[in-house]
Amino acid sequence: MALTVTLVSAEAEVWHGEASLVVAKTVEGEIGFMAGHEPVLAILAEGQVRVTQSNGEKIVATAEDGFLSMENDELTIVAGNAALQS
Repeated sequence: MALTVTLVSAEAEVWHGEASLVVAKTVEGEIGFMAGHEPVLAILAEGQVRVTQSNGEKIVATAEDGFLSMENDELTIVAGNAALQS
């Protein structure tokens, strides 16, 4: 089972896909998400969003000024500023 992840900035969608694990930084600290995680609504802190895709590949993005929402195996991260790191 996988998470459906959407990462958007104020300008555009940054990344969308399936993941087995996502770790993001919130004002309360880092939090990790896997399929079956309980619903969460949290405020983003400036930092990395680390995504392990279902095929094992890793994606790293920076994000700040926003929030994340987890419900029914769908994680949405909305940030004022977000970009993929190379």
